[in-house]
Amino acid sequence: MTELDATDRAILNAYQGGFPVVAEPYEPAAAALREHGVDVSAANLHERIVDLDEAGVLTRFGALIDAEAIGGTATLVAMHAPEERFDEVAERVNAHPEVAHNYRREHPHLNMWFVVSVAEEDRVAAVLGAIEDETGQETYNLPKQREFHVEAKFPVEGPLEDLDGGIDRSDLGPDVEPTDQATLTPRERDLVVEIQGGLPLSRTPYRDVAETLGADVEWVLETVKRFDAEGKVRRVGAVPNHYSLGYTENGMTVWDVPDDVVEDVGLAVASFDFVTHCYRRPRHEGVWPYNFFAMTHGRSEAESDRRVRQVRDRMAEHWDVSGADWDTLFSTEILKKTGIRLEERADANTDGGIGDGTAESSEREGANASPGEAE
Repeated sequence: MTELDATDRAILNAYQGGFPVVAEPYEPAAAALREHGVDVSAANLHERIVDLDEAGVLTRFGALIDAEAIGGTATLVAMHAPEERFDEVAERVNAHPEVAHNYRREHPHLNMWFVVSVAEEDRVAAVLGAIEDETGQETYNLPKQREFHVEAKFPVEGPLEDLDGGIDRSDLGPDVEPTDQATLTPRERDLVVEIQGGLPLSRTPYRDVAETLGADVEWVLETVKRFDAEGKVRRVGAVPNHYSLGYTENGMTVWDVPDDVVEDVGLAVASFDFVTHCYRRPRHEGVWPYNFFAMTHGRSEAESDRRVRQVRDRMAEHWDVSGADWDTLFSTEILKKTGIRLEERADANTDGGIGDGTAESSEREGANASPGEAE
């Protein structure tokens, strides 16, 4: 765990979301901290965020984009990799650019879990077919059928730890109206690619993005705020490296929930602030009996066990849970983590194709495309 002082901890607890979307965001962000008893100036807040990023405490700072809302699809896949061939199988799986994350997890059979991200949904079958041909191992596709909750926030012990949801200054900035437009314009596509890896770590990040795109800063502010209202952006703020904050126990709990109560169970479990991801997924008869996934994170084995018990107790309010109805799969090794490739997915979901953009944006393709992550 990285050593942090009280002010660093307050910043992390305050701004894992809700950072202002205004031309000079650090002034109102620091003012809100001072209102909560944290004595920090705009310059000091900016300096500390830069330091947290450089120290690896943050994976990035900026807009957390919902890849699914931008276009394309992603799916979770499980497979068995024989121990004597594990490294070889992992290498073959990871060689596919569509594989964004890959983890070894504790399970007697399904010990490799990875995410496939594609621009076109029908590409999933082709990718999995190629992996099966190359490895000789069957894959089990577990697409998301219902998302109950995605809110990966990691509070740290210290000031503002009990401030539920942190400080929210997302009310600042231009007034916008959400639309029901599913596709992107070429300019919006360029903005997504530019900010997917985080905002510039300057005092004027939105202005810097606007200058890079050759756009007006007001358009950038309005579009980011509208994307937030539409769900294309989940939140704007610090995205922490949870390992650096001491959240080393990463447990994926899986449950065989009766279909007639799974909706109620999902909403109930999603109410826990320590459950970062909560989904319904399909079973695979004879191999995988579980249809409900809840991801928990803990700062110790004891904390992780306590949180899993809390989930089980909440489940038991809806049906008679037995020991055979659930399991916890702890990750033991990160095999690949490059992030969701948003550029390809955004390209496929852009009106008229990316060729309709400006000459400047065509030259930028690839140069500014940094990998994002999906939570």
